[in-house]
Amino acid sequence: MSYAVGDALPCFLIESVSPDAMKQWAVFLADPNPIHLDVEVVKAKGLGDKVINQGPINVAYMMNMLMAAFPGGRIENMASRFLDNVYAGDKVTASGRITAIEGDRVSCELSLDAEGRGTVNAGTATVQLQS
Repeated sequence: MSYAVGDALPCFLIESVSPDAMKQWAVFLADPNPIHLDVEVVKAKGLGDKVINQGPINVAYMMNMLMAAFPGGRIENMASRFLDNVYAGDKVTASGRITAIEGDRVSCELSLDAEGRGTVNAGTATVQLQS
């Protein structure tokens, strides 16, 4: 495949963030924080009326987008910042754009957007392409 600076990467879409997946991830991450599991806790903290997706899941959506865009590639480094929460039922889209190409390394800007609310996570990554 050929890539060029400025190319948009194919989006990775989650039609509806699953509260059941949050329960499973809570076990995998050893993260029993009740904001991921109990809507009443979320309400009591004034954080909304739906459980909140774990941050590592949001990052994983962006990583999945990168791996689909660069089959066989390896994420060499990645940085992201959380700008807002992702809630159960949100429709989110991970997207990116190539910002630089140096040999077999491609640098990208990334974002995770929640429908109707805008960017909830943004970052950068460098992917080493398969030789």
